[in-house]
Amino acid sequence: MANLFELPRYIAVEGPIRVGKTTLARILAERLNAQRVMEPEDNPFLDAFYEGERGAAFQAQFAFLIRRFEQLRALDLGPRSQKTVVADFIIEKDKLFACLNLTDHELDTYNRYYNYFREQLPTPDLVIYLQATPEVLKKRLKKKNAAGEKAINEDYLQEVIKAYEHFFFHYTSSDLLIVNTSDIDFVERNEDLQELLRKVSAPIKGTQYFLPLGSTEAASA
Repeated sequence: MANLFELPRYIAVEGPIRVGKTTLARILAERLNAQRVMEPEDNPFLDAFYEGERGAAFQAQFAFLIRRFEQLRALDLGPRSQKTVVADFIIEKDKLFACLNLTDHELDTYNRYYNYFREQLPTPDLVIYLQATPEVLKKRLKKKNAAGEKAINEDYLQEVIKAYEHFFFHYTSSDLLIVNTSDIDFVERNEDLQELLRKVSAPIKGTQYFLPLGSTEAASA
């Protein structure tokens, strides 16, 4: 019998900072010969936000929203296109951070533009949500030692993790694979990477979980 399963054409990888989403997105794009869409890094308001300047959070968030919208709006995912796309973010993450960082008045203005932009964008066929414990993420932040990330304190990291968990607990917009990266290392351990790639290459419907090697097989929610 012919294999009727087709790989998703639009895959997005998400999760909190230093969870490995950019690395996994790069690996998937290379393996699938896909177009890679990476998080925007050129935000002129980010340093002011990290330094706590008044109004900088709104400026930085709005700059991110516009850039993310432009990136995703430019994707060629029409019925005639044969492209596969792998992104290391979804547009909803922009609103997630807006809710964390903006005041109520700022968020009211932000939401008007976010809702207008969102309705113009495609939804991924598959989202891969990477999780890790706060302790693991703190170690990775310290190891990376990126200049802008030094301002991220433990309380804020906890808020980000909780926001992601809440968001994906209720997420139903596309098929979802949840991967806990606390006990796996798909960068340093090739067996972890190969197992994860096999999981992504198989049909995923609804919400499924990828468990570390040695655990019970991945289970459906």
